[in-house]
Amino acid sequence: MSGRVSLVCDSDAWGGAEVYLTHLLRRAAGLGWTASLVVAEPVAAGFERVVPAERTAVVPLSRHRGSAPATRAALAGQRPDVVLVNLVDPGSNAAAAAAALTVAPTVGVLHLAGDTGEGERGRYLAGVYGAMAAVLTPAAGARAQLRADYGVDRVHVVPNGVDVPADPAGPAGHPVPRIGALGRLTAQKGVDVLLDAVGRLVGEGTALEVVVGGAGRDGDRLRSAARGLPVAFTGFVTDVRGFLADLDLFCLPSRREALPLVLLEAMAEGLPCVAADVGDVAVAVGPDAVVVPPGDPRALAAALRDLLADPAGRAGLGRRARRRAETCSDAAVMAARTFAHLAAARR
Repeated sequence: MSGRVSLVCDSDAWGGAEVYLTHLLRRAAGLGWTASLVVAEPVAAGFERVVPAERTAVVPLSRHRGSAPATRAALAGQRPDVVLVNLVDPGSNAAAAAAALTVAPTVGVLHLAGDTGEGERGRYLAGVYGAMAAVLTPAAGARAQLRADYGVDRVHVVPNGVDVPADPAGPAGHPVPRIGALGRLTAQKGVDVLLDAVGRLVGEGTALEVVVGGAGRDGDRLRSAARGLPVAFTGFVTDVRGFLADLDLFCLPSRREALPLVLLEAMAEGLPCVAADVGDVAVAVGPDAVVVPPGDPRALAAALRDLLADPAGRAGLGRRARRRAETCSDAAVMAARTFAHLAAARR
């Protein structure tokens, strides 16, 4: 069963949740769907090569606002059979979700657990989520939260997937090993934890370089904290594969995630990875990446130290990461499962 689907992206900055939507948009036609997009102006340019202009409506950002009349009008004009709304966390995109519910059966994709609200706000959000045909999430934590806080049972875990390249870059082979991290420069992503770990390693005499890709509101503070360390900030990264290809080791120091796409992308490139134990990371990577407690620079430094001192171990970990990505993290599987839920919602 196929039909018309509208995807809603109500975001103020480009990140993994937006990349997730590009995977769906690229695969929609092959799965029998005609996909349109309603997108907030701050991230609209990122989708220009993914969906035709005639099937794209650019609207004002409604995140954290009480209503989204422009989003509702755009959706009504697209006349979808079902709507998928990208939800960064439980409350921030509620206006866009409420607008979608007035147009067609709506499926939410909740990328992060978070504040579910209290009092009147909590009851309002419970009503929005309860009215959805289904909620999808890449990690079990968000499902448990929605069930506990809102009593919503129609929540399904669909793990994230990525494009698995036929020609993985693998470790770059720099004489001084290069560690990379990629994400928004906000507290959630834990770059400050990585900088603390790097400071410890440098103090011990460990040779390393660090490259941090991304932009965000904490950029100036993080650059200041990195002074005197072998750390370079590249700014926003448009070529993720190119960024990863210049690394010997990938690090995900986040404080909070569900199942971040960039980690799966690094594994698909055959990079050895060290990641914080957040969301469903430990389940997804199994024994094929090193997992450390979130927010613990001492543990992160120890994990990095061990891998930096063991080139053969790094290479073997990268090969295992690639094999796991090939079998467990293909975006085609994620898209097929997602569109099956949309078909059920339409019915």
